[in-house]
Amino acid sequence: MDKKKKIMAGAGAAVIILAGAAFFLTGKGAKGGQRGPGGMGGPDGMMQESTVTVVNAANPTTGDVSVTSSLTGTVEAADVVYVYAKAGGDVTAVNVKAGDMVSQGQVLMEINTEQVESARNNMDSAQVNLSQAQSNLSRMQILYDSGDLSDQEYEQYQNSLKSAQLQYESAKLQYDKQVEYSTITAPIAGRVESVDVDVYDRVNQSAQLCVIAGEGQNSITFYATQRMVQNLKTGDELEISKNGNTYTGNITEISNMVDESNGLFKVKGDMESSDEIAIGSTVKITLVTERAENVMLVPVDAIYYSGGKGYVYLYEDGKAKMASVEVGLYDSENAQILSGVNADDMVVSTWSSNLYEGADIRLKSDAEAADAAGDGQGAGGQTPAGDAQGAGGQAPAGDAQGAGDQAPADDAQDTDSKAPQGAPAAGGAQNGNAAPKAQ
Repeated sequence: MDKKKKIMAGAGAAVIILAGAAFFLTGKGAKGGQRGPGGMGGPDGMMQESTVTVVNAANPTTGDVSVTSSLTGTVEAADVVYVYAKAGGDVTAVNVKAGDMVSQGQVLMEINTEQVESARNNMDSAQVNLSQAQSNLSRMQILYDSGDLSDQEYEQYQNSLKSAQLQYESAKLQYDKQVEYSTITAPIAGRVESVDVDVYDRVNQSAQLCVIAGEGQNSITFYATQRMVQNLKTGDELEISKNGNTYTGNITEISNMVDESNGLFKVKGDMESSDEIAIGSTVKITLVTERAENVMLVPVDAIYYSGGKGYVYLYEDGKAKMASVEVGLYDSENAQILSGVNADDMVVSTWSSNLYEGADIRLKSDAEAADAAGDGQGAGGQTPAGDAQGAGGQAPAGDAQGAGDQAPADDAQDTDSKAPQGAPAAGGAQNGNAAPKAQ
């Protein structure tokens, strides 16, 4: 029986403890919670504290925005000459190698065209005929002057001399050509980029012998789409990168025809000379392919997207208001706004997950101003009561009594001044400070 009573008593005590805990929690919630939807004391019995998000906001600005693209291009010499064989034959001498600097007219190589000797023989034969025709005309001149030679016969000798003269000139021209064909010279001054033949090689007519790059700035060639070309113009700046180094250049030519090999438009530009970039190298080209000038801009961080459509938050009387916008060009910092906001709207530029339609927001400048004002009052304004008392003002009663300043009864009678209850002894008043009244 006693055991049963103990069990029942324990159960009752547990019930009382649980009830007390429930009462305590309910009372705290009623005092500290905010009533309303979702708040403690509200229909859902949950606490909802109204938080204010501090943001930056500013009016849209007016400026320029551009879009850059990266392409690949090929470095070429400003003047490139491909030297070809004008006649077939055996290469008898090669006087240069790749990388050599040559001057205009310098002998590069020699080719035995097997036609030089034949051309020389023809020229010599024509020269003999010319000499004979000149001698015949000289003898006939004497007969013609004496009247022993008719005009018709004299004219035939003159024509023979003219014919022999023409034949000699033609034979000499052929000989000079064959000599030129056999001796290959540099057509321009520059650097030999490649040599394609060796001694004892046999070459055919029109075979490539070497390539010479002229002195001066290099050029660069790349291809662009039609959309890019529409926004390019001669003089636009190019940024050229190779092996971690950056060079500058400008567009010099833009083709109006599509290249059949790739369906793109050929663009040429010049670039500063550099021995570190070989002719024919592939380089990276960065250039502006789209631009918008004097347009409305907002920071890119201010734009949110939902379903592919952009929107921003506006600051209006401490509330966040959503505004759908049409976005144009954008770069890493700013975006062009085509429609959706006005120049006098305050666009929130701070990204936050706490922003939504109607959210409470506060400008960062206002918050900083309020904090500065609060710091100013704390530094030079009214001193808190506790600090004033501790700094030499009215001492707390406990301190006055506990410090031993109240003189014993005998000492008070000796000074003929009775100290108020709880206040410092008369000695404190004699030192120039009026004894405060006890509180």
